[in-house]
Amino acid sequence: MTIAMTTAMMATFNACQQAQRENPLLEESLLPYGAPDFSKIQTADYLPAFEEGIRQQRENIQKIVDCQDSATFENTILPLEESGRLLDRISRVFFALVEADKTPELGDIEKKVQPMLTDLENDIMFNKPLFERIRQVYDHQHDALQGEDQKLLEETYKEFVRKGALLPDDKMERMKQINKRISDLQTEWGDLLPNATNDAVVWVEQGEDLAGLSEADMAQCMKDAESRGKKAPYAIVIVNTTQQALLASLDNRELRKKVYEASIHRADGTGQYNTFPLVSEIAKLRAEQAELMGYPNYAAYSLEKTMAKTPENVYAFLKSLIAQYRPKADAETKAIEDFARQTEGADFQLQPYDRFYYSAKMKKQLLDVSDDEVKPYFNADSVLLNGVFYAANRAYGLTFKERKDIPLYHPDMKAFEVFDKDGKQKALFYCDYFRRPTKRGGAWMDGFAKQSRQWNQLPIIFNVCNSAKAPEGQPSLLTWDEVTTMFHEFGHALHGILSDCQYNRLSGTAVARDFVEMPSQFNESFASIPEVFDNYARHYETGEPMPADLKERMLKSINFQTAYALGENLAATCVDLAWHMLASKDVPTPDQAAAFETEALRQVGLLDPQVPPRYYTSYFNHVFGGGYAAGYYSYLWTEVLAVNIADVFARRGALDPATGRDFCDKVLSRGNTGDLMQMFSDFTGMAQPDASSLLKARGL
Repeated sequence: MTIAMTTAMMATFNACQQAQRENPLLEESLLPYGAPDFSKIQTADYLPAFEEGIRQQRENIQKIVDCQDSATFENTILPLEESGRLLDRISRVFFALVEADKTPELGDIEKKVQPMLTDLENDIMFNKPLFERIRQVYDHQHDALQGEDQKLLEETYKEFVRKGALLPDDKMERMKQINKRISDLQTEWGDLLPNATNDAVVWVEQGEDLAGLSEADMAQCMKDAESRGKKAPYAIVIVNTTQQALLASLDNRELRKKVYEASIHRADGTGQYNTFPLVSEIAKLRAEQAELMGYPNYAAYSLEKTMAKTPENVYAFLKSLIAQYRPKADAETKAIEDFARQTEGADFQLQPYDRFYYSAKMKKQLLDVSDDEVKPYFNADSVLLNGVFYAANRAYGLTFKERKDIPLYHPDMKAFEVFDKDGKQKALFYCDYFRRPTKRGGAWMDGFAKQSRQWNQLPIIFNVCNSAKAPEGQPSLLTWDEVTTMFHEFGHALHGILSDCQYNRLSGTAVARDFVEMPSQFNESFASIPEVFDNYARHYETGEPMPADLKERMLKSINFQTAYALGENLAATCVDLAWHMLASKDVPTPDQAAAFETEALRQVGLLDPQVPPRYYTSYFNHVFGGGYAAGYYSYLWTEVLAVNIADVFARRGALDPATGRDFCDKVLSRGNTGDLMQMFSDFTGMAQPDASSLLKARGL
């Protein structure tokens, strides 16, 4: 038998095997909570699963349309809520992997799937007979319905209207085209930006060029070089933000400059990658969407469904912060430059790549504390188990048990079962904290399944971060920023874990962007509560708690020169808004994009080379790859809410179970089942948030 014949026979055999094998994505998982069984799921399963999920939802929609009975909540809204259940399950698993462990094969499938999903959404949103039935229910049953039923109807009707269900045919057709093109562009962005960031690695030949780094950081640079093809003995990996944490330690100024410029130029066309063509087209199409819907710009269109309501309200909020921030920022910069000149000479000009370096030295001199000194007390495992989980136990009565029998999509992950104070099953929680080349930058929360009483579904929630994993046999130690990031993302997780809603559509984090960040920002406050801090901040070798004097110095240092952190957020926020306040005819071309960004920052008084935006336009994934368009202000807006809520916890007893239970009952469990401002007021007793508390909390 020839080799060719043998190969052909094997291929036929494998194809038959594949045909006989049940697609695990199309079957109800037998694992606890219906968790995805990654021991069975193969890459080849996704595309046929999507095809079947889409087919089923189309069939379910047609059944609603074909119903001969008058439209009611029971025969129209409820079946619509149920129609895409299979597709939702498949999508959640697939896109979790696309974000966290993307292979070229998954990328190829994504390119095929995204247009299919966009076509489906267009076909549903612009299905006139379907919308007519929804409108009949809204017109005739709205006032008779109560609670979550009424809210589900409202949200369904409003979504169809906002997507263009009332548009005339010609505008409806154009909206479909725009939706499809934006989907294609964002898929392209999702490929291009991670590649650009990975390619921006700074290679270092000589160990002495890394002077200033700790042994652990040096080992990490060697590990990163190994995992990226070892073009040199050491590699400095660029993270998603503008500033890079290693700049605080690197003595070599030229290398600092090289790292900083690799970060800011990763995707602006100065090298191989350029996202500006994508940015320009996305912004133009979003502006046209808004105009089709009768709004002057995309910001006005998008903000209507938020707590802020209008761009004017957002700008009023930002301008009050900028006015108070600006003098503090200028004073900070002068203080750092003056400090640097003590050693570098009177002519030394501080550059953005110098700021973290001299700020760290200044902090060390004034407060006698450094990252290298505190990191041995922030072991990632201890922060999670003895910090994040401990706080959740004290405040909400939750307990966590690791499930080593649950299949995972990557060996760096862990899975935990969550129980309530009565020992009842509450949720399944996964964590995936360490960076790798296949993971996009940043940190986020999502779920393989949302909580729904209607579906008898308990939540399956995950957190993803991008901390450095130590070489084998060594502990993974975190910076304070990474510690608070872990608490932050778990705040989102709690919003999903503690959800107690009837409908999937309304549960968990299905709230406005300028509310969804509140539970996460608030949860950061637990990181520094003495009882919690003392429980997790223990030396990785000895298990001894952080000494009292070091703890005092470290906590005092949290608010050291905090104007910078506020400034980079304000600048990024204003960049986002500038792009989305434009009419379609005014959107800059790709070659005008950088100049437009500069002018936008100048106009609001935030063009400061010493305080660059947290994200420049060319790598602003939240806005051009994610769902925060005209919404990045949410981080600052919700910080106000979070500080107000933290004040209530502090007054009542931060770890008092009664306070946690009240917060859970009035906010965390309710998802999007009521008015968000009312939820805030119900818990705090405040009619309106107090914005002045933000600056106080930041030490400004």
